Amino acid sequence: MTAASYALLFAGALAGGFVSGLAGFGTALMALGIWLYVLPPTLAVPLVLICSVIAQVSTLPSIWKTIDFRLVWPFIIGGLAGVPIGIMLIAHADPVVFKRTIGVFLVVFPVLLYFQRAPMAVRIGGKWADMAIGFAGGILGGLAGLSGPLPILWASIRGWGKEERRGIFQTFNFTILFTALCVQVASGLVKLDIVWLVLFAFPGTLIGAWLGSRVYHAMSDRNFSDVVLALLVLSGLGLLWSGIAPR
Repeated sequence: MTAASYALLFAGALAGGFVSGLAGFGTALMALGIWLYVLPPTLAVPLVLICSVIAQVSTLPSIWKTIDFRLVWPFIIGGLAGVPIGIMLIAHADPVVFKRTIGVFLVVFPVLLYFQRAPMAVRIGGKWADMAIGFAGGILGGLAGLSGPLPILWASIRGWGKEERRGIFQTFNFTILFTALCVQVASGLVKLDIVWLVLFAFPGTLIGAWLGSRVYHAMSDRNFSDVVLALLVLSGLGLLWSGIAPR
């Protein structure tokens, strides 16, 4: 790798860490697009998982006291149950149809929520509904690494505050991504080549996560909601582009 490649590796780690520290998710959204310019997917994807876990662990102490585990546990239990199903579906899903369907959903629904300025507080289904959303998120996480969007959107219409939503985003995504990383390691998909890349990306991830966390604590509830919805729309646009771009 050249000096420019290492610079892009560090820039991706910094950007991914910042977004994760700011919103509790989104490392892949920012870092993967940069890293794929200099790394093959076989290295970029495990590196994203590792840096996601690093960023979330580093910012967890700053939000630990605000996490309401009574809200979080249904999502995590449902998510862990859904991951194996998502992994089994990999061989059967049409990737183009999947990307276009989820992409449209992630563009349209957050935009509608943004223009719905009146506060929403949907109470339908209680914890069983939360578990079902976590289950669907786990399936998407196992299938395509998209564990976050459904629980994030669901939490946005539940009427919960900034700290409650952030606690759900971060603990759910950390659990699902850590599980996915363990599965990849156990399957032999994480090669020794990645050790040096992790060591180089580690400082950028930590610095970015620290900066993002500082910005998060200074944000109002409305600002946090707008940032989360904007990140979801960007994720949807990325999926749509990857589903229609010429190969």
